[in-house]
This record gives sequence, C-alpha cells and structure tokens, in this order.
Amino acid sequence: MKTLGEQLKALRLGQETKKSQKEFGKLFDLSESTIGMYERNERKPDYETLQKFAEHFSVSIDYLITGKKSNAAQSDLSNDDKEMIEFFSNPKLNLFFKEMADSPEEQIEELREFWEIIKKRELNKK
Repeated sequence: MKTLGEQLKALRLGQETKKSQKEFGKLFDLSESTIGMYERNERKPDYETLQKFAEHFSVSIDYLITGKKSNAAQSDLSNDDKEMIEFFSNPKLNLFFKEMADSPEEQIEELREFWEIIKKRELNKK
C-alpha cells in the first residue's frame, strides 16, 4: 500500500498534471518545501488541504491516503448510483464533468436526470 506522500507525488507527476512541487504548491497557496514534506511523509496535510488535493485530482480522500479505490464507500449506494458514478468516473468524461464537483445541488440533480435519460436510451437499444 502506498503512503499518502507516495500517492500525492505519483498524482502530481502523473501524465496529465506533471507539475513541479513549486508549481503544485502555488495552486494551493503552499510552499514547495511543504509539498516536499508531504511527499516525504514528514508532515501530514490537514483535512481541508486533503479535500482540495482530492478535488484537484478528481479522486476520493480515501484513494489519496491508501491508493486504493474503495468499494466500501459505495456499498450503501443503489445500483443506479453506482452505475452513475462508474459512468462519470470515465477519464474521457472527466474534463467535461470536473467543474460539477463544486456545483450547487440543483445542477447535481440535473446531472442525475441526464443519467436517467442515458439509461433509458441504453435500454431502448437492447
């Protein structure tokens, strides 16, 4: 299992982001040395900072901490919700839906309605 620091570094240097510690820190008003300490596990970010990192990389805080996608968090969801999460987790759609993370509840509800239209269309194809 990767440590938080290893996971953060891997995400920072990932294909789509590839930012230096200094560039990455500027996004969150953090110093290069702070990012370095996080990555070396010499210091731990607070919850708010973890949440910002997770939103930036479009991952869960659990994924940031463990490097594993958690099925436990989805166990209480309905099958429709699980299907919707899987659909919208598609990397090809991430750019389109990334801004939805901070959207008001009304827009999220519109997204759910959109999902219902997609499902009905898929059922009609069968």
